[in-house]
Amino acid sequence: MKKIGKQVLFLETSANNPRNGEGAFIKLKDGAILFGFTEFTGNEWDDDAQAHIAFVVSYDEGNSWSEKQKLFEKDKASKNIMSLSFLRMNNDDIGAFYIVKNADETDKIVFRRSSDEGKNWSEPINCMECLPRQDYYVLNNDRVLRLSDGRILFAVARHTVLINKDVFMPGEICFFFSDDDGASWQKTATELRCPFSDNPDGYEEPGLYELADGKIWCYIRTSLGFQFECFSSDKGNTWSTPQPNLFFSSACSPMLVKDCGKFTAAIFNPVPEHILRKDSEPWGRTPFVMAVSKDRAKTFSKENIFFLEDDLSNGYCYPAVFAGDNYMLAAYYHSNNTDVCLNSTKIIKIMYDEIDE
Repeated sequence: MKKIGKQVLFLETSANNPRNGEGAFIKLKDGAILFGFTEFTGNEWDDDAQAHIAFVVSYDEGNSWSEKQKLFEKDKASKNIMSLSFLRMNNDDIGAFYIVKNADETDKIVFRRSSDEGKNWSEPINCMECLPRQDYYVLNNDRVLRLSDGRILFAVARHTVLINKDVFMPGEICFFFSDDDGASWQKTATELRCPFSDNPDGYEEPGLYELADGKIWCYIRTSLGFQFECFSSDKGNTWSTPQPNLFFSSACSPMLVKDCGKFTAAIFNPVPEHILRKDSEPWGRTPFVMAVSKDRAKTFSKENIFFLEDDLSNGYCYPAVFAGDNYMLAAYYHSNNTDVCLNSTKIIKIMYDEIDE
């Protein structure tokens, strides 16, 4: 299998910065590329540790990057903010989505917009206000989708928090949408619950992709050795029963599917954990590959899979993608020779002729 891409940035951890990752790209009106990511501070790297959202900028198609700066700060009532997605709005504002982790073990997804290319931002809008109560919600980075008819749609994994217990129930998938370009948000009636007892974490970390025929493909992280999938024919309001996609074998790790213009890219960890893997392979999230589809994700084949990372001593996860005219950028966690996948962030640049050769 061919390895593609070259490193253009490595956001390494350091003292009082134990984790960098879960980012997203947006192209600015002046042609620059902004990459926002979660920057953890202090001594702890877990999901509830102290963190804010930082950014770097490239003015030369991703070949070099500025020093990092802060983009969003958490408020005093929150433990952290993390897991960023960007979206260009109908009026040309930049939209930003991220998780706010609260001290009472509940989460919310917030939406903000900027009319001056990220210099100033509106106050956060809570996309969860339509719910009677808050639970533990996960919206992965780089996951908010605008459908061809203008609807904004995203899928989240909800883990119900048991009162007065440090227990999260198995993940259930639910869907949120806006038909007024982010001014208001609603939840669809459909919720997806995993029926299998040997998948104790339930359905986790879903993503969405709009197919050429208008159907919406939802792909879902599981502990069952494969990404599961389901489909919607009514803009995400109702969904088919999730089934395993046998092409996308997977560790318990998220996949990302993105439209890159000339092709569709699916980035994932293709080999699940098994008894022959070495203990040094972090969390089973290695190797890291990209499958390419030339028909808008209708079909994928093993002849069109490429290594992004083939060093089995390191782990890789939570990708983000930017599509340029003749290249793409992929950003993702890199364990950086530690036993923790959630460590540094690496950005690689892939020229499209690497894929077409």
